[in-house]
Amino acid sequence: MTPTFPSAVPGGLRRLTFTLFLLACSLTQAADGVLVLGRISDDPRRHYEQLQPLLDYVVPRMKSVGITEGRVLMARDPQQMMSYLRRGKVDWVTETPGTGLLLADRAGARPLLLTERSGAREYRSVVFTRRDSGITSLPQLLGKTIAFQSPSSTSAYLVPAMALREQGLPMSLMVSPLEEADAGSLGYVFANTDANLAAWVHKGLVDAGGFSDQDWASLQRVSEAFRRDLVIIHTTEPVPRAMELVSAGMSPEVAERLKQVLLGASADPQARDALRQFFRTTGFYEADAGTQARLEQLRRGARDVREALE
Repeated sequence: MTPTFPSAVPGGLRRLTFTLFLLACSLTQAADGVLVLGRISDDPRRHYEQLQPLLDYVVPRMKSVGITEGRVLMARDPQQMMSYLRRGKVDWVTETPGTGLLLADRAGARPLLLTERSGAREYRSVVFTRRDSGITSLPQLLGKTIAFQSPSSTSAYLVPAMALREQGLPMSLMVSPLEEADAGSLGYVFANTDANLAAWVHKGLVDAGGFSDQDWASLQRVSEAFRRDLVIIHTTEPVPRAMELVSAGMSPEVAERLKQVLLGASADPQARDALRQFFRTTGFYEADAGTQARLEQLRRGARDVREALE
């Protein structure tokens, strides 16, 4: 509710009081002793089960900075998560780096740590085609079609799209994989899942697909037909696997304590099960200079993709 002030109050004082009111409204839940962990999710029940155990581990170790309770809050898309962050509804967000950097750019979220999952700190994106397609390089995709997973995916959209943009390929969104691409552009479509994406390429519904090298490795393990018929034509530079961010309104003391608890979790046997459930996390770490440079490159490339294609 917007405050009202008597007309006798000097204008400068009214402006100062209103500024303080807005600042108070922006304070995060953590200021009230509640740490809210957020995630963008299309499956809130499953993700709640993945998030809550780590939150239960973290909260008791943050009593020294006034944290006594933890909650999970899901957002349906990046726009809703931005709103939560701006309104102080979420304190801590776990995300892939492409979306994490978007939240930093547009909602003031502050990167806290990077996340190691299944022992891997980084991953790459691959672009693949049918072996019999005759396509062996990215420029040959002009006039063809490619499938990505979803607009929010770092490895299965942003990073391969960055590679295609770097080749100077014009790209146009298609309604379905059955639509024909224009001769002067590369048509792209979203498959929603990595399984759909691979199947569309294998069946020839699209000419190429792009997702992570980890998805590719899984694909190779489960299907002899995919191993036989599909081939990688391009592999990108690595990007960090995931990242943890905190809201702009989180106090430095709370943020520092959260960082220390997470950094120490991989060495604590009591955190083992919680980390495993937290998207198979094996540890958290701080970015070095090389990783910071890769994140900045990803930030610039993702901005270009969104501005050009969205």
